[in-house]
Amino acid sequence: MQPGPRNLITDVAGLRVGNADDACLKSGTTVLVGDAPFVASVDVMGGAPGTRETELLDPQRTVEAVDALVLSGGSAFGLDAPSGVSDGLRAMGRGFQLGPALIPIVPGAIIFDLLNGGDKAWEDNPYRALGRSALENASPDFPLGSHGAGKGAVTGNYKGGLGSASLVMPCGTTVGALVAANPIGNVVTPNGHFHAAPYEINAEFGGRGPDPQPMGCLPHHSAKIAKMMEQASGADQAPTANTTIAIVATDATLSKAQCKRMAVMAQDGLGRAIVPTHSPMDGDLIFAVSTGKRDAPELSDLGHAAAMCLSRAIARAVWEARPEPGDVLPCLHP
Repeated sequence: MQPGPRNLITDVAGLRVGNADDACLKSGTTVLVGDAPFVASVDVMGGAPGTRETELLDPQRTVEAVDALVLSGGSAFGLDAPSGVSDGLRAMGRGFQLGPALIPIVPGAIIFDLLNGGDKAWEDNPYRALGRSALENASPDFPLGSHGAGKGAVTGNYKGGLGSASLVMPCGTTVGALVAANPIGNVVTPNGHFHAAPYEINAEFGGRGPDPQPMGCLPHHSAKIAKMMEQASGADQAPTANTTIAIVATDATLSKAQCKRMAVMAQDGLGRAIVPTHSPMDGDLIFAVSTGKRDAPELSDLGHAAAMCLSRAIARAVWEARPEPGDVLPCLHP
């Protein structure tokens, strides 16, 4: 398997991604939208998720397709970003038609980035406007790192960000991943090597290779916790605010139940790229999308490819992050 031409989730034909962010806010929103509604499901393994309309994505629920998915900063405030996307889709004539009513279906998930050094003293919630702006910016090409939902993301010891990667399977099926990497855990070893290094292709996140020193059972150290405690003036709840949220997508034809299984298998990508992961202090949510353009290969192969894409996307998110005024942690690759 090799990356698609962009090495982005938009190598899955018919998908576009839009970002909108605010440098002073140190936060933003990312939207995945298709040329047509797509089948989607979701899996959550972390202990602290923040979501909107994800119950609709259960295979037992009636809704068969959604119009867009949103990844956003802003914690609970960021759950207003899908409302802005809904406004924009409705203006485009997109949505579920029920008589005269047109209802866009836009599930979303958020990361906590309220203690990252940005100015959060707004009077009116900015995320609805950011959501609509991100939709208007949607394109097959989009930047990674400190953009969109990854604008204010922070990992255990370095800045996080927005990441993406793709793979084209031997049968021609394309799989891609999009992630806002903001975990409590570390994406790199103490020596600066990515945990995801064994899965890197074409030096896409620096070509540093695996750490030559065995990691063994090292205790977890997170500079992020200390910085968040400083921002929160010692509030006990600060370390509970993290989360990595992602989307994996394919052009293979899948049911909601099959999308659910692909999302479950893609969670392995988090475990390969972040140490520790799936903690009580992370949300760790993965959406899975099918555009239904091709016959599906074995679902186990799709899930494997999705996990590989997600591991690489997480590393790319950190590698592409860039320093900005007021950052609480440094970039790995300034």
